[in-house]
Amino acid sequence: MEQATFRVIIEPDKGGYHGYVPALRGCHSWGKTVTKTQQHLQEAIELFIESLAAHGDPIPTDVGFESFQTVTLPKTKAIRSRVASRQYA
Repeated sequence: MEQATFRVIIEPDKGGYHGYVPALRGCHSWGKTVTKTQQHLQEAIELFIESLAAHGDPIPTDVGFESFQTVTLPKTKAIRSRVASRQYA
C-alpha cells in the first residue's frame, strides 16, 4: 500500500490544541493534549483522503515547507503585550 506524509500544524487553543493539515484544506481537528490532537488528526487525514478517493478527486501532495522569520520587536510594553496575547488567544 502506498504512503504519503503530510505536515501538520498544532497550536494552543482554548483548553486544548487545534491542529490542521495545510495540504488538505479543511482538514482540522482538536484535542485536549498534543498527543490527542495528533491522534485525531491521523483519523481526520485518513477520512479526508478516503472521501477524496471515493469522489474520484486527486490526493494532494504536500509541497509546502516550514520557515521561520525573526523580527525585532519595538521596546514598548503595549506592543509586546499585544503580541504575547495573540500567541495564546
